[in-house]
Amino acid sequence: MPFLGELSALLTAVLWSCSALVFSSATKRVGSFQVNITRLVLAAVYLVVLIAVLRLDVRLSSTQILNLSLSGIVGLSLGDTFLFKAFQEIGARISMLIMSTAPAIAATLAYFVLGENISIIGVLGIVITVSGVSVVVLDRGAIASVRVSLTTSGLVYAALAAVGQGGGLVLAKMAFRQGVVNGFVASAVRIIASLVPLLPVALMTNRYRNPVKTFSQNKRAFWLTALGSVLGPFLGISFSLIAIEYTKVGIAATIMAIVPILMLPLIRIVYKEKLTWRAVVGAFVAVGGVAVLFVR
Repeated sequence: MPFLGELSALLTAVLWSCSALVFSSATKRVGSFQVNITRLVLAAVYLVVLIAVLRLDVRLSSTQILNLSLSGIVGLSLGDTFLFKAFQEIGARISMLIMSTAPAIAATLAYFVLGENISIIGVLGIVITVSGVSVVVLDRGAIASVRVSLTTSGLVYAALAAVGQGGGLVLAKMAFRQGVVNGFVASAVRIIASLVPLLPVALMTNRYRNPVKTFSQNKRAFWLTALGSVLGPFLGISFSLIAIEYTKVGIAATIMAIVPILMLPLIRIVYKEKLTWRAVVGAFVAVGGVAVLFVR
């Protein structure tokens, strides 16, 4: 199928945009750490059930399992943890701006590790898309963010989150290059591996305690988290892996980075917020960049 990788990346961005709003609502009710861990646990359950029902081929080499596991730890365990820390230290707006460098990081790592080359037109598409995303996330009227002071640690956390996201994709691509892997099977390995360090640390530090009691007292938060888990880690991560299987890592990462752009109409519809002209211009620029990636 033509453009399967690019279309999968675009679908991933749509799913992550919707899940971001759902998770935001759940987080306000029970806290970010409860939602973050629970979404991964639920997604792991969904994937295991799907694999069993569809009888998907789970035969992987030890090297593939290792690379997918490292991908989960680097991209989800470390990457997401650093991103949440960055949100806390320097706010969502600046954190997202730094995260917009993830496609360039992914493309650079893929060049040196995988030998992936991107054409001049492809590079132009990446630059245009990232520029459009940057305009949107820098616009105070488009992305709400509490006023926080910039700290060195916060900037470092955001940079590590971007490296984690890019590195996680490259590690996953290495597993696909070693043999055929179903995207949902790869996603299951990745998510389960990410929980291996996350869950024990969360339990030992008492940051994730009494989840059953917490969600039983706020059933709406549970159903929101369950829905977000389907949209985000279950389908979103699975399609992101399908994307990198069928196209260059840098291009897939760039298309998946347009989440802030896709969230604009959702914010307008759900929260009735007015969009600034800068946000609209940035959105059109980013969409133009994605179009270049499709026709490169």
